[in-house]
Amino acid sequence: MPVPVMDGPALVVNERWYLVHALPKSEVKARFHLQAQGFRVFLPQIQKTIRHARQLRTVCSPLFPRYLFVCLDLSRDRWLSVRSTVGVASLFTHQDGRPAPVPVGIVEALLDRTEGNFVRLDSELTPGQRVRLLSGPMTDLVGRVERLDDSGRVRILLGLMGAEIPVSVYRSTVAPAA
Repeated sequence: MPVPVMDGPALVVNERWYLVHALPKSEVKARFHLQAQGFRVFLPQIQKTIRHARQLRTVCSPLFPRYLFVCLDLSRDRWLSVRSTVGVASLFTHQDGRPAPVPVGIVEALLDRTEGNFVRLDSELTPGQRVRLLSGPMTDLVGRVERLDDSGRVRILLGLMGAEIPVSVYRSTVAPAA
């Protein structure tokens, strides 16, 4: 059963987002235990296809493996308990030991791109832009956007075997390539 990405209203006066470093493969566990303590948590996730033993499987995966965000008001919340939460490795802090806030706008931009439980990375695609396929049999291949259409599909030119091969996929299965 899917868990909501974030609960509650927008940030209030002294609240800020902070970065939590989770134990390996424990992002969901850390989110669960932080939410059980009453913290608001955001774990950005994407859908991606993995290949194993000649089988393709679409899975829910963290956008930033081992990282999630927690909303804190340092004057009100017991933020020291975050570090000892099950699944949490550490809370990013300054040299004086106080948590270091995430710059304003970063988490908010990710939240704006969230649909359901997943972050959509395809919202600002333009023709000519380089993109990476996130799912399907050609996962992780990089191509160039040729055309976008109103039905939610994008035509990509993939460089394969010395030629550009046109492929039509859903917009949600691509992300801008670096």
